[in-house]
Amino acid sequence: MKTRIGILGIGGVGGYFGGLLAKAYVDSDTIEIVFIARGDTQKFIAQNGLKIVTDTTESIVFPKLISNNPSEIETLDVLICATKTYDIENSLMSIKDCITSDTMILPLYNGVDATERIQTLFPENTILQACVYIVSMITAPGNIKKIGSYEKLFFGSTTVPISKLETLQSIFTNAKIESYLVENIKETVWEKFIFISALASATSYLNQNIGGILNNHRNKELYNALLKEISAVALAKGIKLPNDIIAQTITKLEKSPQDNTSSMHRDFLAGNTTEVKSLTEYVVNEGLKYGVLTPKYQQILKKLT
Repeated sequence: MKTRIGILGIGGVGGYFGGLLAKAYVDSDTIEIVFIARGDTQKFIAQNGLKIVTDTTESIVFPKLISNNPSEIETLDVLICATKTYDIENSLMSIKDCITSDTMILPLYNGVDATERIQTLFPENTILQACVYIVSMITAPGNIKKIGSYEKLFFGSTTVPISKLETLQSIFTNAKIESYLVENIKETVWEKFIFISALASATSYLNQNIGGILNNHRNKELYNALLKEISAVALAKGIKLPNDIIAQTITKLEKSPQDNTSSMHRDFLAGNTTEVKSLTEYVVNEGLKYGVLTPKYQQILKKLT
């Protein structure tokens, strides 16, 4: 009996990791990879395959199936979700007939509330927690570009039997995905959120890339202030963070390509819907809820909405 894994959202994250899975299991008798996409992306990949370009390689992969029709997709054993956070509910409900109570859902989103939001939709399901570090983006429908060598996927759960998690980890490892099964996944997800929330908010507000943040004193001061505010919110919520979380986060940013920017900033520049609610407004709202002042986040939110 095959394990059927659906990839919902064939963008920079879903396309890259889904592509590695599709490539690894194209001839597998035990694992089947299904891409869930629509429009130009669906048409392009169905005809030409998914093109993945890195700094040193270029490959084209074909999933067993690409569709947005639940009757074609049928039921899934694992669903990896990688849409934008503003599309969580709509995208999942569009394929609800493919999700049984046994479907394990792995959310790969930028925010920290995805697991809770998905659990509300599917209260009987196993919803994992996860985060990724990767610089990748759509350059055209069906075309993914990954910049740099840094890529990591962290996932885990406090309620799922370890055997299930280890099986999923084995599937990732065999597909050459650098993944880590971690016990303290909630804290790991928050460490990533602190990084991406402050970066997305600062780059979008200042209209600057990473180099423009790091190499300008006033811009870096703003970024530092955001890190302090969001870290205070996390601590108020009872999240256990490293004592040097701010220094660690700045080090991560310094190791990132300086000509790169956040996906939210790219969406603002393109005039697309953005993830400002999940990446900026969420911090403001949680600050108000827990009595933590977030003046810089509020200043940025006012401009971006």
